[in-house]
Amino acid sequence: MRTLDPIQVEIIRNALVAAAEEMSVTIWRTSRSSVVRDILDYSTCVFDAEGKPVAQSTAIPVHLNSMPSCLEEILANHIPIDDWHEGDIIICNDPYAGGQHLSDIQTFKPVFLDGVRIAIAGILVHHLDVGGGAAGSYDPSATEIYQEGFRFPPLKLAEGGKRNEQVIKLFLRNTREPANVGGDFASQLAALETGSANLQRVGRRYGPELLSAAMARIQDQSEAAMRAMIVKIPDGTYRFEDFVDDDGIDRDIPLKVAVTLTVAGDGITIDLAGSSPQARGPVNCTLAMSHSGVMCGVMMALGQEIPANAGCYRPVTVTAPEGTVVNCLSPAPVANRMATGHRVVTTVMGAFHKAMPGSVPAAYYGVSYAYALNCFLEDGTRRVYFDLECGGWGAHPSEDGASGFSCGLHNIANAPVEMLENDLPIRFEEYGLIPGSGGDGRTRGGLGLTRAFRLEAPAGVFASNLERFKFRPYGLEGGEPGRPGSLSITRATTGETEELPSKVAGLAVAKGDLIRLCTAGGGGYGPVSERPEAARAWDRTEGYVKP
Repeated sequence: MRTLDPIQVEIIRNALVAAAEEMSVTIWRTSRSSVVRDILDYSTCVFDAEGKPVAQSTAIPVHLNSMPSCLEEILANHIPIDDWHEGDIIICNDPYAGGQHLSDIQTFKPVFLDGVRIAIAGILVHHLDVGGGAAGSYDPSATEIYQEGFRFPPLKLAEGGKRNEQVIKLFLRNTREPANVGGDFASQLAALETGSANLQRVGRRYGPELLSAAMARIQDQSEAAMRAMIVKIPDGTYRFEDFVDDDGIDRDIPLKVAVTLTVAGDGITIDLAGSSPQARGPVNCTLAMSHSGVMCGVMMALGQEIPANAGCYRPVTVTAPEGTVVNCLSPAPVANRMATGHRVVTTVMGAFHKAMPGSVPAAYYGVSYAYALNCFLEDGTRRVYFDLECGGWGAHPSEDGASGFSCGLHNIANAPVEMLENDLPIRFEEYGLIPGSGGDGRTRGGLGLTRAFRLEAPAGVFASNLERFKFRPYGLEGGEPGRPGSLSITRATTGETEELPSKVAGLAVAKGDLIRLCTAGGGGYGPVSERPEAARAWDRTEGYVKP
């Protein structure tokens, strides 16, 4: 084998990242639904020949941190690596077999060169609708996984290059949007081929042995960088807790997420013991999901651009008791697991604030504002409008938080209202920042967003899985919390406005009814009295002070 030098490692590292990014671009250019094409709710990753993540695209942290857990579960308990052959494609969306929730379908393709397995290409795509009790497959009233949609256990969608079209037909028969979902699914499979071809190209240039050695070196470098950051944190035990409003069914019962962070040398342990028991409603997280949230919180708190791969995970141990909202047991529903997942992130960051005061920002809006409107058209057909929204980022010790900024666990993009109006029977009447919604302080939290739209079809059914209506994004060091979110519907026939809870199931909507969502602002940092007068004058000029 040729000697591996540092320059070659960097060239191979960037070639592997480029392979992941080209898979991402393929999906972006060929997908059909707004949730994939515009919101960019998908992720791509390159794994080594044994299934360890080595390179990824700039995409969704919750996907990228959890795809390795899914692949690890598949290899350990369902399809051993020796049973993966050239031309195979493995598929899974089962949360209890390493998946996220049923809308997130994961696909993996082993890459071979001259009969030698050199890598695995992986793609996760959030599909618009996979069946279940509500449009968009986010049913806030679900009490078990069976109500949430079509479930793929780990299985081979293709063997030896021959695709099982019957499985695809069965899946598409169980979605409300077969044309869009079918197009997105075809895009996902095409991107796997793009990734495979690029990885073979890298393999031919360097050879399987050198490529394998470079992948191992890349992971070791990330581990070393991670440990170098951790060792700077004072050893000790740090605790923090935050709350989820409710599970959508037991509305008077808040759910606690508790974190105990232990730093010892160049390793950390994060224990989620003390978190609430698993909920009846679909806000539960599997351990893989909570692990993803923990890793996101760790990386955000450390604030360093350490290349994300298997090496980053080695210094971090995550534990959580079974049967809790952060380590639920089957058949608990999990569609809105992001409500709790985001709270894992903010709680981990709160614990790091105690360990590293003055370096971690206040809480961001902390939720994927997911909602869906099932639109019934004049010709008897239906369309699903599904969207995700963001809010204000928490203030940093030295600067204000960003407004209307997608961050944290989901990292989604904005769906342009013009595109949505062109494709769906809805009309937007308001979309903008909410003055004064960020928490005040020495530095101010970012502003939340308001978004209002009318239904232009004869009828529809609305569902929402929102958060931060009761427990506001916390401020730090005397900073005030951000303003909470809200949701309302104004009826076209009466003009009356009804305030809605954060989680809504089966709400009948008539033509002309107006739905308005307001998202939370970020928490402030430091006491207001320390905010410079020049900054306060700017706030007053811009109308950003609290009313």
